[in-house]
Amino acid sequence: MVRPRQKLRNGTWIIPGTGERTRRQFTLRYPYLDGPGDDADTIRPLSEGETAKEKVLNALHNTRVKAQRLWAWTNSPNGRGTIKCSIAYLLASMGTFWHPAASFLGPMDGKHIVATISVYFHPARSAGSQIEAVAIAVVAVCYAMFIGTLSMATSVLFGSVLDMVELSYALVLIIFIGGGLGFVGWVKQKLNNPLVSVGASIASIGIITIVTKENSVHTGVFTNQKIIQSLKILLMATTISTLVNLLIWPVSARLALRKSMRNASTSLGEMLSMIASGFLSGAEEDLCSSAFTKASSTYSSNLSQMNKNARESKYEYYFLGQEDVYRNDKAVVKSIEKLAQSIGGLRSAANTQFELLKEVSNGPLTGNIIASPTTNVFSPIFGRSLSATLKSGSNRFNALGPIDEAPNERSDQEDDPTPMQNSPTAMLSPSSSNLKTPSDIFELFIARLGPSMKSLVHTMAEMLKEPPFGNPGSPVKINEQFKQSLGDAISLYNQARGNALEELYKTIELGRNRSETVQADFEEVAAACGHFSFSLLSFADEMQIYLDTIDDLRHVTEQNKRTWKWLMVWKHIKLPSRKKSEDPEQLNLIKPVRRMRQSKLPQGIPDTMKNRRGTVGWDIAPQGETLWDHIVRATSRGLLKFFRFLARDDIRFGLKVGIGATLYAMFAFIPQTRPVYAHWRGEWGLLSFMIVCSMTVGASNATGLARFTGTIMGAAFVLINWWISNGNAIALAILGWAVAFGAFYIMVDRGNAAFGRFILLSYNVSSLYAYSLTQRVDDDDDDEGGIHPIINTIAFHRVVAVSAGIVWGLIICRLIWPMPARQKFKEGLAVLYLQMGLIWKRGPLAILLRNDTAATSYMKMGEQAAMQRYAAQLQTLRVAAKNEYELRGPFPFETYGRIMASTQRALDAFHAMSLVTQKHGRLSAGEKALLYYTAEERAQLCARICHVFQVLASSVMLEYPLTDAIPSVMVVRDKLLGKIFRFRKEHVVKNDSSEGGGSGDTTAAGAAEVNKAPSTPTTNGNTSTTGDSTTTTARKLGDVTVEEPDYALLYAYALVTGQLAKELKVVEKEIEKLFGRLDEDALLLQ
Repeated sequence: MVRPRQKLRNGTWIIPGTGERTRRQFTLRYPYLDGPGDDADTIRPLSEGETAKEKVLNALHNTRVKAQRLWAWTNSPNGRGTIKCSIAYLLASMGTFWHPAASFLGPMDGKHIVATISVYFHPARSAGSQIEAVAIAVVAVCYAMFIGTLSMATSVLFGSVLDMVELSYALVLIIFIGGGLGFVGWVKQKLNNPLVSVGASIASIGIITIVTKENSVHTGVFTNQKIIQSLKILLMATTISTLVNLLIWPVSARLALRKSMRNASTSLGEMLSMIASGFLSGAEEDLCSSAFTKASSTYSSNLSQMNKNARESKYEYYFLGQEDVYRNDKAVVKSIEKLAQSIGGLRSAANTQFELLKEVSNGPLTGNIIASPTTNVFSPIFGRSLSATLKSGSNRFNALGPIDEAPNERSDQEDDPTPMQNSPTAMLSPSSSNLKTPSDIFELFIARLGPSMKSLVHTMAEMLKEPPFGNPGSPVKINEQFKQSLGDAISLYNQARGNALEELYKTIELGRNRSETVQADFEEVAAACGHFSFSLLSFADEMQIYLDTIDDLRHVTEQNKRTWKWLMVWKHIKLPSRKKSEDPEQLNLIKPVRRMRQSKLPQGIPDTMKNRRGTVGWDIAPQGETLWDHIVRATSRGLLKFFRFLARDDIRFGLKVGIGATLYAMFAFIPQTRPVYAHWRGEWGLLSFMIVCSMTVGASNATGLARFTGTIMGAAFVLINWWISNGNAIALAILGWAVAFGAFYIMVDRGNAAFGRFILLSYNVSSLYAYSLTQRVDDDDDDEGGIHPIINTIAFHRVVAVSAGIVWGLIICRLIWPMPARQKFKEGLAVLYLQMGLIWKRGPLAILLRNDTAATSYMKMGEQAAMQRYAAQLQTLRVAAKNEYELRGPFPFETYGRIMASTQRALDAFHAMSLVTQKHGRLSAGEKALLYYTAEERAQLCARICHVFQVLASSVMLEYPLTDAIPSVMVVRDKLLGKIFRFRKEHVVKNDSSEGGGSGDTTAAGAAEVNKAPSTPTTNGNTSTTGDSTTTTARKLGDVTVEEPDYALLYAYALVTGQLAKELKVVEKEIEKLFGRLDEDALLLQ
């Protein structure tokens, strides 16, 4: 039977803006997030009207709604971006349609490249991104001109001067096509940046046009006409794009960054309030509500946008000489990310409490096992009762009665010292006989700490809902009282938290006559309560850091110094230094993230493992003493190192692109095939090959499909527009603008940049090229109609050329060093599991014993961020693997999605444990005694978790089925809990006997004896007793007073390991669905 809801009184809270203490009524709920939509803005079906008048009214209503939506879209960032891009394209097409602009570009063909560059580097971006785009475009065109110049010089030297035409062709193909385009592919993969990929396409267009299409290289004649025209095209295209970007609805990345920071701060305040509200009410539904989902999704979108704006704002700040402002802006962004991580830890702690209370309410009847003094606490039966610590019978335990906020509570009523009837304080007093279930402990905790917790949350939420970030250049208007108010609120909360936990553990002490099973329930629920309160305190500490970073930003903004230190390039050159670590537990399989933007794909198996596998034969072989033995050993290792370098993914990809481009372009240099290459416009096929060739097979498949579909649609628009306009320049320009508007809508508003871009590229190379033929450009175009272009033939040639390039790209990606995305995903997931296992094996609590002088964490700086970023990159590979087609079936996208979701929750547990150890402070004598006493069990638990991670990694990597003998983490965890309970029981007995002898206080000698107990370090740094020292230490522990709060650290560790064990079990079940499970009857030898 569920208890009636209780009312939670308001406590004293600090008004952030004034620092005033008040008891005014407030709520943590955000009802507006759950509000229904406005029906007045919905489309009404015409069939709903019964009469003609009603149908006409519905039609008018729908017209008005659609007009409002169109106007709202026009004023939205995506709508404005689409319009800006279409205007830029219209102006860029004037390079072909407007005679003065066409004359400026010269008599040669290729004027449509102006529009092509405007498509690639469109103006729907911030000013910072535009600076980056222009810089990349300049570098790309200059590189293409450099390769083109060298190729013509090589052709002149070997073809004309030395009369070795075949050799000149071979050199041009191998060095400038294979090497030049291969380097473009390597840069594209290495940086893995969308703008860099676009720049790679621009560079490819220039190289392919000069080297394979123009006759200069083939005839051995050096000419600079194409180079000059290319520079003019670049100047015109970048000028048009930049002017449109800066003059029509300009967008500042600095403004966008501040706006996203404000939105992220508000979303965090809402999430904090709703998590605390759900915890206080005891209702898990609050964290599954649409309001919380909306706030969480809002923050997630803001986070990605905030990081993007931060990267783009760097160029604006550096251009303006405000490097210091950028660094402080980035520090604020990092602080907001840490607040979000603390929110994740807070939610994890709340979910842990919900799971415990759910087991209390719905657990099976397994809690009636009462341990006698002779009961083996490590027995499976007793272990299961402890692990389910909350699996006590629902017939004995009532469900938790949720606690509501008092809606009609006033401060004058709170000041009345007379307790109200049925108040939580009166009902859950320590002397009350109602403390029969673990849920009673939770209600007692909420009654004592709930008001203070609610007050602290409300104070911090109010601060987060008032972000001080103004526009760049304007003062950062942070309230001076915020830091003092937060400090006062934390002080009130700390005082109430200490009193609540002290009363809570005193209450548990009064119930020592309960069975050990029920007592375990009480203690674990109490530990979960303490864990949540500690997580909230950790969030408050991060809030203080957040306010400090804002204060630094305000100071730098007020100084308003402009330095331009980034121009001093020589000061930024640093020699790399590497530190080798021989401890396998300290091995970094995933490199920590050192900068905000790091978009490289997961490498998979790390170099340290590959190098070890390659040299193990020489390491174990006997050392030869002759000179020949030394030469063989040194030569073999040198060759292995060289081939290892060539086997790197980025090097292989560059070689693959170079080989494919050379084989395709050789038809342009063979006399028998050159006419066919020119007739079918093979240069556009070679460009399609460069665009389609991606790092993974899945990405190549997706790009190839988008390229082919876009080309077909672009060719169709060419035929339609040419038929409508009959080749008229004005009509073609207007119709081209309409096509560009639709394509940019797909690119900017729908987010499918590749598909929209390919539509316009296909349109450019057919429609604009066909019109340029009518202007008598210098081109060998008789096969396509000359000054009377045959539009059907032109469009057909482009479609065939593009299709051939797509097919060639897919063949090369599949045959030459294929890199399936599913294989890279599996390798990356396996390495992530290995890294997580190694980190946990260090011992989250052992670090506290090794570094007792200062608070520290078992995770090194940057490891948490590195694993989070690595997991996000694995999601990208998972999406790419979905587009791979293999005979054995499609990629199990949904199953691996559930595995990644469970892995993310495990990473949250890692972070929660890191917060516990990092902010714990110095250990008390009782905590040291507990850690030394449980060292062996903790070492076993860390090793067991590492072992399970390694087993899962091996199964994922090899695609082998699991066995039914995977060791259980929960069994070792139960042993740890049993050891804690045995310690408590023996310690209570010793203290009772000491009190009978007149001494039960803590003595310095007793604490020293505990610390000097004979022990040996285990492999993970924990300390385990040996021989009879365990019994000796246990007896000497009677001299140390262990208080109830000393148990909280180990219980928090047990809670987090329980959550980690649960996620490992989820991953194990999903892997079993994928690869099956082996039992003892399986026959493997065939």
